[in-house]
Amino acid sequence: MSEGITLDPDSDPWDKITLDLQFHAKKSNMSYKHVARLLGRSYSNVSNIMTGRRRIKEEDAARLDAHWELGQHFTWLLKQARRQANQDREWFKAYLGHEAAADTIKTYEALAVPGLFQLPEYAAALIGALGTQDVEEQVARRMARQVILSKRSPPTIWALLSQNALDWPVGGSQVMRDQLAHLLSLAKLPNVGIRVVPRSAGAHAGFSGSFTLLFGESGDVAHTEASGRGRLVESPSEVRQYWDRYDRIGQSALPECASLELIEKLMKEL
Repeated sequence: MSEGITLDPDSDPWDKITLDLQFHAKKSNMSYKHVARLLGRSYSNVSNIMTGRRRIKEEDAARLDAHWELGQHFTWLLKQARRQANQDREWFKAYLGHEAAADTIKTYEALAVPGLFQLPEYAAALIGALGTQDVEEQVARRMARQVILSKRSPPTIWALLSQNALDWPVGGSQVMRDQLAHLLSLAKLPNVGIRVVPRSAGAHAGFSGSFTLLFGESGDVAHTEASGRGRLVESPSEVRQYWDRYDRIGQSALPECASLELIEKLMKEL
């Protein structure tokens, strides 16, 4: 069992490895203790590997392939997962370039405060909840991106936030209270607009997930999130589809003044 972690082998090659590990261990009637003995690892380490919290290494894959007589099965899956990870880093590097050069940013967030608006403590709670090992490093990178907010000519940022992103106490009550106060402070900037899609709006066009539109000299692109990873959208026709979805979500959002009042109300309730 994955102990509460949702695995999606169709979109995440690491999840494919985890599910295959579980399958072959069960098929051969091997407990985590037996797998740990085979790999020369601690029980807790193997437990994390078998539930998707840690990743196997080349020597692990080779030993499992040999023991279960699978040829190069796990060795090949590991290479594929690493290749996908390298591709993800390349597209995200391209995304960061568009973000840094953007004149206008439009973002819709269904579950969390946008990265450009996050406080370090809030970001750490989110990243840490994913079981990531290098939390401090990732938080530092996320904070570094926020330098665009203090540029001499900062981008105009229009943010639509689901109420779910505002009343879920990420990091605890105090961290969330500070985060909401930070949003109210950012909303006072002339280049930042924040509106909330209230829960009372019911079904709306944002149910398909979070995304961001970036407009600037480097071109108009969109970034969409799915199953823990993202995708950079550069096709003009597809970017227009996200633009249309953003406008449709906006039709369900509160006016700016009412949105800020709701944020203040939620902050006081924490």
